[in-house]
Amino acid sequence: MAQTETPGTEVAPRTRLRWWTELPLLLLVYGCYSAGRLLVRGDVDDAVDHGLALLRAEKLLHLNAEHPLNRLFTREPWIGIPADFWYASLHYLVTPAILIWLFHNRAEHYRRARAWLMTSTFIGLIGFTLVPTCPPRLLAANEGFVDTMAHYSSYGWWGGDASAPRGLGGMTNQYAAMPSLHVGWALWCGLMLWRHGGTRLTKVLAVLYPLGTALVVMGTANHYLLDALAGIAVMGVGHLLAPRVLRAADLVRARLFKGFGAGSSPIVSGGCQTSAGERIPRQRESRPGTGAEPDPSPTDAGDEAPAPAR
Repeated sequence: MAQTETPGTEVAPRTRLRWWTELPLLLLVYGCYSAGRLLVRGDVDDAVDHGLALLRAEKLLHLNAEHPLNRLFTREPWIGIPADFWYASLHYLVTPAILIWLFHNRAEHYRRARAWLMTSTFIGLIGFTLVPTCPPRLLAANEGFVDTMAHYSSYGWWGGDASAPRGLGGMTNQYAAMPSLHVGWALWCGLMLWRHGGTRLTKVLAVLYPLGTALVVMGTANHYLLDALAGIAVMGVGHLLAPRVLRAADLVRARLFKGFGAGSSPIVSGGCQTSAGERIPRQRESRPGTGAEPDPSPTDAGDEAPAPAR
């Protein structure tokens, strides 16, 4: 029985993903995210108020992981310096590496994973816009935090402006602390390794990397514990929305394919049937009249036909 397709539910044909189309897409999305993150700096006073509100909320909940970790990282350079390198680099290296690995080795899971990461990232951008938050390291000194990035800046390429290279502090938004996408992206990387790694080593890394990132962002005084929890929540919402995002993308692609194919002429193959009133090419058209076949012309009759009387 022939299958029929309900109008409006056509799905665009699945095409094999190519790196030369994926790379510009990822760069475009990351560029939009970075530009949006930079443009929505928010008011400094509001950001400080939000940061202090988070500290008060954590005190009410008897949560205080940031202070002891920050004191440890400041007191012990052998912990603080590697932690600063971790914060300044792995966020931008591990995530693309996982994407590339999925693209080459787990292609059947890549598109869903990419949609999950992108959706969560844009949700995080909404958080930066609505709730600009001052990180612990930028609060007043009486709050008890030390900026380890500035404290150990002589060991790395960063200055006193978060993880930005020296002289480029103006190119980063230091009040984009809520939610922590350092933690969110690290969680995504860990889940990808756990699900698709297939070895004991990848499962160990899947646990250590997000856990280590959560400790690093608090120990370096770049995020609060509630920031880290918000980053996890954002990834959860992104995971729920990713299938809908993919369906919407497929619908758009289907309509584009339909639009491109609308002007193409149909191909008639052998064995097809014509509809009523449709003529096959070169078919002779019958003339209205008595219903008799028209007399053949001398040309059609052949050489043996008698010549007409004169």
